Amino acid sequence: LLRLHTAQEEDAMLGRIQNDLFDLGADLSVPGMEGGLRVTAAQCLRLETEVGIMNADLPPLTSFILPGGTQAAAHAHVARTLARRAERAVVALAAAEPVNGDAVRYLNRLSDHLFVLARSLNTGQDVLWEPG
Repeated sequence: LLRLHTAQEEDAMLGRIQNDLFDLGADLSVPGMEGGLRVTAAQCLRLETEVGIMNADLPPLTSFILPGGTQAAAHAHVARTLARRAERAVVALAAAEPVNGDAVRYLNRLSDHLFVLARSLNTGQDVLWEPG
């Protein structure tokens, strides 16, 4: 597996995600249009692959993680909560109208991706939950 070790590689990864989010917006705003932009399984797979790459360098989880750590990691945690909120909204939309299943899957994978990115940005020094 490749490793993401440079800020340039992380910036490129985030740039791809930003472009994907525009595709997602187009997909949701014009459902069912032939030839329109659609989120694809390949975009979901790319997120899953990047999660695997980032996870390979992280210690296993032994506790719940609290949002925080470095400023960049805290921002990734906020973005993760927004991705989950968007996922819930799209799932609700899918109950009323046809929605591209890959769009829902993308948002789910994006949330996972941002969680692992936050852990990666904390360089293994996660803020752990301390019960009671």
